[in-house]
Amino acid sequence: MSISKKKMILDLDTGIDDALALAYALADPDCDLIGIIGSYGNVYVEQGVQNSLDLLALLGANDVPVYSGAQHASYTDSFSVLPVSAQIHGKNGVANIKLSKAKRTPEKTSGVDFLIDAAHKYKDQLLFVPTGPLTNLAAAIEKDPTIIDLIGHVTLMGGALTVPGNVSPVAEANIHQDPEAANEVFSSRLPLTMVGLDVTTRTLLTRHETKHWRKLGTKAATVYADLVDYYIDAYKTTNPHLHGCALHDPLAVGVAIDPSLVEKIALNLKVEVKDIYEGRTIGDETRLNNPTVTTDVAVNVDKDRFLDKFMNRLTPLFAAH
Repeated sequence: MSISKKKMILDLDTGIDDALALAYALADPDCDLIGIIGSYGNVYVEQGVQNSLDLLALLGANDVPVYSGAQHASYTDSFSVLPVSAQIHGKNGVANIKLSKAKRTPEKTSGVDFLIDAAHKYKDQLLFVPTGPLTNLAAAIEKDPTIIDLIGHVTLMGGALTVPGNVSPVAEANIHQDPEAANEVFSSRLPLTMVGLDVTTRTLLTRHETKHWRKLGTKAATVYADLVDYYIDAYKTTNPHLHGCALHDPLAVGVAIDPSLVEKIALNLKVEVKDIYEGRTIGDETRLNNPTVTTDVAVNVDKDRFLDKFMNRLTPLFAAH
């Protein structure tokens, strides 16, 4: 008897590494991408949703629905894109490239309702992968707390435990966008894996890989090579010590499908929500002795195996489109 594929929902603030995560989820044979929820972060939610629609069209995946999610953090009534986000991803989130516009529009159902419905339909077969703020997930939990015991697993890109943050000495950008929502998620019983800066900054793409894609000569390969080359150039300014660009969001997708890519420690986490430590992900001292630990934190990664899987999945996808 064949084992059915896991169903995956991506929650993206579609910038460049989100675009790579989207392609990875489409290309991996072990999961079925059933939908994308848009969020704010690298771009405004409307732009991110359009980017996702356009990239799906580019990759021949117009059957994957896209839903709109939160426009701002759970405790504010507005959002502004940080200048550093525009620098790293381009003002439109996709390296200022004008993608061919998709012929379809977002679904009318809200992203939060889509997630809740999918949790009830697929239960432990559902993998949820948020690569931006956790606002949509927290809103879904607030609206229907029963999904905590339904969703199979949440693998999030965000946080930093053993390394400094990237928007403050202690905070990573996605968590810092909505620390209240992140704390709600970490404090729940959801089965979580945090794929943070501890491991994502060890997985790097260079011009060696983009040259390989350019040789394919297809539209998708050229677009993605242009995206990543822009990303690499941005990293020369923001993170010159890395000598490449980090595969933040694609690694979360990879780990969701194959958890053996990373070494993890089990630790109930909290997120600081005030003052200079806002957005810090750290062990929750009130739950350190709890017999039940529902969160795993990735602290090391088999970067060579991941990069091999990444290229072996994306290259045929790009070659076909």
